Amino acid sequence: MVEERVKDATKILNLLRSMADYKPHFEIIGNYRLIDDGVRPEATIMLRANGKEMHEADTGVGPVDALAKVLKKSLKSLFPEIDQVKLIDFSSRIFDPGAGTAAGVEVEILFSNGKDAWRVKAFSENICRASFLALVDGFEYGIHISRSLTPSLSPVGREEG
Repeated sequence: MVEERVKDATKILNLLRSMADYKPHFEIIGNYRLIDDGVRPEATIMLRANGKEMHEADTGVGPVDALAKVLKKSLKSLFPEIDQVKLIDFSSRIFDPGAGTAAGVEVEILFSNGKDAWRVKAFSENICRASFLALVDGFEYGIHISRSLTPSLSPVGREEG
């Protein structure tokens, strides 16, 4: 029952991105940088949003935490609603067990903003890259749903009163 309320944000974003008039709220410039010394990983990104370019760095308890924190740090000033977006669950799986540590990895992340829940998936041969791609999609979808909410209209032909 709860599972039915979790939106497949990957499919929704792919559909939106296929439309000529869709403009993402932000774009990553280049790639992320991740320094993981095994104690306090540090992530750095550059992104563009609302005509501004931002370059940020942050640390985390692990590489995914560092990537999530630097994305939120970069986006929060322009999209304050991103502060409500939380990572609820994280999982990964490999596709070719015979490839061992060189296998492609799919990362799935469940997000919530306290009202809605959505799931994203991303694939890469690098688990950190797959995690980053999933985080970007999760935050993009969170911004999208907060910015596209429109007030409900009364049904046509019915009078209020």
